Amino acid sequence: IVHLSNVAMEVFMAHKQKQDFNLEFALKLALLHDVLEDTPLTFKELKADFGNEVAIGVLALTKNDKLDKKDQMDDSLNRILDLGREVAIVKLCDRIINLQKPPKKWGMAKIKSYHSQAIQIIERLKGKNEYLDKRINEKIEQYKLYL
Repeated sequence: IVHLSNVAMEVFMAHKQKQDFNLEFALKLALLHDVLEDTPLTFKELKADFGNEVAIGVLALTKNDKLDKKDQMDDSLNRILDLGREVAIVKLCDRIINLQKPPKKWGMAKIKSYHSQAIQIIERLKGKNEYLDKRINEKIEQYKLYL
């Protein structure tokens, strides 16, 4: 719940800087973005409860675990880019929140991979929100302390 709230707060802050996206839709995505990965809720149930647009957005934010791990981020980013700005904004906010001190159980390979993914995210989603572009670049730079 804390993570979801933090992602939603990043969305609020981005909207405060520039109101060029649908805040209500982005908040729904922010609060639901991990539901398909982290709970037994199905896409069909999500769609029934929140509608097709939200369900498709959440699905784009969800890694396809049927793909090789190395291909999952690229696949997700491709699906995100096919949708509206709000989905990309939530992805940026999620990674901003997650670029904290890595868990002790992570090895250096995982830490480097997470850093590389963050760079991949900003390269692919750059320009969706100027405030978030700046925020994620700052977080990526700070994350280098753990490399």
